[in-house]
Parts: sequence; C-alpha cells; structure tokens
Amino acid sequence: MSLSREQMLAEMGISPLWELRQPAHAAAGESEAAPAPDVAPVAAATAPAPVVAAGAGVALGWDELEAAVRACRNCELCQQRKQAVPGVGDRQPDWLFIGEGPGAEEDARGEPFVGQAGKLLDAMLAAIDFNRGERVYIANAVKCRPPGNRTPEAGEMAACRPWLVRQIELLQPKVIVLLGKAAVHSLLGEDKALAAMRGRRFEYAGIPVAVTYHPAYLLRNLPDKAKGWEDLLFARRLLGGK
Repeated sequence: MSLSREQMLAEMGISPLWELRQPAHAAAGESEAAPAPDVAPVAAATAPAPVVAAGAGVALGWDELEAAVRACRNCELCQQRKQAVPGVGDRQPDWLFIGEGPGAEEDARGEPFVGQAGKLLDAMLAAIDFNRGERVYIANAVKCRPPGNRTPEAGEMAACRPWLVRQIELLQPKVIVLLGKAAVHSLLGEDKALAAMRGRRFEYAGIPVAVTYHPAYLLRNLPDKAKGWEDLLFARRLLGGK
C-alpha cells in the first residue's frame, strides 16, 4: 500500500482499523485466498413491477435515454426537481455504482454523488486505484431528488426502474455495487437488512452484484467505514481482483 493510499484511508477514518483487521495469514506473508461467496441469483422479474407505459426505456440509445430521463414525469418527484440526474461516468465501465437518489447538491448540478458522500466514494475508489469517470459509472435508483432527501418510495423506484434497467443494458458493467437499501430494493427486489446481505454475491442479468452501505450512512456512522471498505474489496474480488 502506497503512502498516498494510506493517507486516503486515514482520511476515511478506517486505516488503523483496517490494518488491525488483516487476516493472520496475510501478516505471515501468505497470499490471501478469497472465500467462496454465497451466490444468490436474482431474476429481474423479482424486482418491483414498473408503473410506466409498457416499453419505456426499451431500445433507447444513450442520447434518447438521457433526454427521456430529463423529461420524465412518471412520478411526483418531477414536480419539485431542478433537474433530473441520469448518471455520470465511463459508458464502458468495469464498475457500476447505484445509489438511492439525488440530494440537494446533485439536484442543482445534475451529477450524482457530488456532495460529502460523493467525496467519500471518490476516496474509496482512489484507494483501490479507480477514479470517477474511468471504468466507473455512477447512477441512482431514482433520477429526481426526493423532498428533504428522504428515502425513495417503492412507487417512485418502480417508476424509475425502466431507466435504470436500460442503463445497465447499455453499460454491461463487470460488477454492480448497490449503495444502500433503496438501491437493493430497486434492482434486486430484496427488503432484507443490509447487514444480512453484505459479503454475499448476488446476480442481476448475469452480472455479479455486491451490497454495501450508502456513503452518506458511513459519514453518520464512522465505525462502519471499515465495513464499507471491506465490501469494496469484496466487490473487487467479484470483478476478478482487477
């Protein structure tokens, strides 16, 4: 681990704890073997049924898709938004990160994860030698800001889901990381506690999926930053150690 990476982890508040949590065989110089994770395939049909017109999002290219998202009025979230936030990043990514929904700063700037939670996500990516926009795409379960930054409701996520599904079809990422319970519910149709889903391999359309806490949650619960870091390393193993 380089000095710069140590500094980034220290800024995230997890470096000392991570060093203590290294496996004993790693400290002895042995190579770390990734445990065989439980595989929990989830069919797309298990996710909430969309409440938009049939065919919405199907066969749209990037320009048409982003235009449709920005003009979308399929749920009440459109009424108070400044702008929709489709997503940002490399359109041929290894990683796809999916959060819950835009906050106030994202609503103003039109880009996901640009506030303090975004800075933490960027720091975690940099610590494993990835950068926003390079082999990484970032999106949200809903594309418009929920009032007061509340958690998106099931109907709102269902209304936005065709746009998310089409994004995944276009992106074809090598691994998906779901940030927070709303993202898990939107894509996988699961309503379990995140603690019960961490460290397990899920699948969506044949793509491996990892589950972790939303960076905003980690900022409010500093001891859990180490868990977020572990989940990121787990997702990297699903990617093949790249």
